[in-house]
Amino acid sequence: MHNSENANSLSPAGATLPDASAPPDRAAPASSVAVSTSCAALQLGCVILGYIGVYLCRKNFAVAVPLLQTSFHTDKASVGAIDSYATMAYMAGKLFWGPNVVDRFGGRLCFFIVLAGVAIFGGVSAFAVSLPMLGAGYVANRFFGAGGWAAMVKQVPEWFPARHMALAMAFLSLSFVFGGVCALLLAGEVAAVTHNSWRAVMGVPSLVLVGILLICWRVLSRGGRAAPDSSRPQSAWHYRRFLELIKLPQFWMLCCLSFTLTITRETFNVWTVDFLKTDGGSHMTTQLAALLSTPFDAMGAVGILALGWLLDRLSGPQRKWLLFAVLMGVAGLIFALPSLVHHQLWMVIADIGLIGLLSYGPYSLLAGVLAFEVRGREFVASVSGFVDAAGYLAGIISGYVFGRILDYGGYHLGFHLLALTTVVGALLCLGLNRPRKEPAVASPA
Repeated sequence: MHNSENANSLSPAGATLPDASAPPDRAAPASSVAVSTSCAALQLGCVILGYIGVYLCRKNFAVAVPLLQTSFHTDKASVGAIDSYATMAYMAGKLFWGPNVVDRFGGRLCFFIVLAGVAIFGGVSAFAVSLPMLGAGYVANRFFGAGGWAAMVKQVPEWFPARHMALAMAFLSLSFVFGGVCALLLAGEVAAVTHNSWRAVMGVPSLVLVGILLICWRVLSRGGRAAPDSSRPQSAWHYRRFLELIKLPQFWMLCCLSFTLTITRETFNVWTVDFLKTDGGSHMTTQLAALLSTPFDAMGAVGILALGWLLDRLSGPQRKWLLFAVLMGVAGLIFALPSLVHHQLWMVIADIGLIGLLSYGPYSLLAGVLAFEVRGREFVASVSGFVDAAGYLAGIISGYVFGRILDYGGYHLGFHLLALTTVVGALLCLGLNRPRKEPAVASPA
């Protein structure tokens, strides 16, 4: 089916989408970028900074995990349950923000709301008097944070032409990678300065995010804007659009891959600090464990850019075989990790870094440029939301269920089962095919 026919088939009743085959001056507004290069770069940097702030209030929980176990005299499963409930809220937020809010009201306003909500409820967690109250604040924090990515990817096509979209999305993906690194470093330093106060670990990042929100408000409110987007949905989300999406094999493949790859990412996000504290010996402090956890995210940044550069130059069959080989390598590294901790510490850190290097690239593609390829700019927030939501169904497992596994069989059993799920993800990659044509709304050229 022709691309323009695909686009028109997805329009709500009574609405007409722009025709990509029209002359440039009448083509889809997705290509009409009325923002200077410098202004576009400034605004991209601003939303990246904002999303890093969201992660300061999200991944600080990983540093708080061992502290909460000590302060509330509880086990890993109970603390992991908080992450599972938060992941449920995050998944629900993905479905709520992308299709129902961001695609309807635009990314700029929603981005401000997200930052404010995360800062408020991140601070609420720090004043909790019980573990359930802390969990409630963290759950609300994650629900608001779920809208951040959709709000960003909705704005990027307003600033960059289609030929630069993949690179812009790659830089956008660096936000959650460096956000994870900054969160661990900040929370680890706060823990050291405050003598392992979980309240400070949970609360200080919210104060930082308030400052970031003020910066984003000033830059994004005054920055240049793209030409009006007549392709934006004229009414609320129509279920007809979702029914059209579920007919696409590419959409389902992204959802299934997101399910398997998110287990790996969320497990390392939540449990790496505790793994190093538990199996790393008596010399392992919370601050040191947080510092030694950062290679997962830091090397992930390299993996995102490297894999994005490679995939743009590969054919469909080459693309899926590369992803298969990469994820099989990740599975082997995860399987070996619990044994390495009893040898040299540098081997453990190198292994964690390599896992981040190889796993972050495939993960970042799912809700980024691959989501854009499914149906273009108009649906990128919606597709991204559904793909992320599918992944966070698996993310729930990485909290309470993984905690129960650890209480039962320790990190040997936990990481070996995680390696098996990564093998499943590698096999799924063999069914991933690159679209033969670009989405109709991407570019008229």
